[in-house]
Amino acid sequence: MEPTKEKKLRQSAQKVQDILISEGFSYEVVEMEETTRSAADAAKAVGCEVGQIVKSLIFRGKTTGATYLVLVSGANRVDEKKLARHLSEPVKMADADFVRKATGYVIGGVPPLGHLISMKAIIDMDLLGYREIWAAAGTPYAVFKLTPDDLKRMTQGQVISIS
Repeated sequence: MEPTKEKKLRQSAQKVQDILISEGFSYEVVEMEETTRSAADAAKAVGCEVGQIVKSLIFRGKTTGATYLVLVSGANRVDEKKLARHLSEPVKMADADFVRKATGYVIGGVPPLGHLISMKAIIDMDLLGYREIWAAAGTPYAVFKLTPDDLKRMTQGQVISIS
């Protein structure tokens, strides 16, 4: 039997893998046959609970124009009023074009690190209830498994209740 060749990652997924390694994380980006674009799709693809999926959402401050990375459990929805109170300004979800320009990735593939611009990160406290979680890795078909503690370390995110 010949050894099987490792499947090469798509460019955006490889970029995330390289960033993980350069920042000292040994997590492995995996690409799936089926889409991981939505939390439900990702949970089905990796065989975990929907709550273990990290949704990387980009919000903009309506007053300051600041960009915020909001990392939410796949089982939850962001309470925008609660988020606005925490940030001391009203917020709105960024559109797909802005997300791509700010992060370098398309919606459904936005990882929790390696964005084009610096942004404050907010982490849904419900993610801390899991031993392992899964985050997008550059494309709507790529993910990587990590711990909630490492999510906090890689994003310098503030943990709050936002759902």
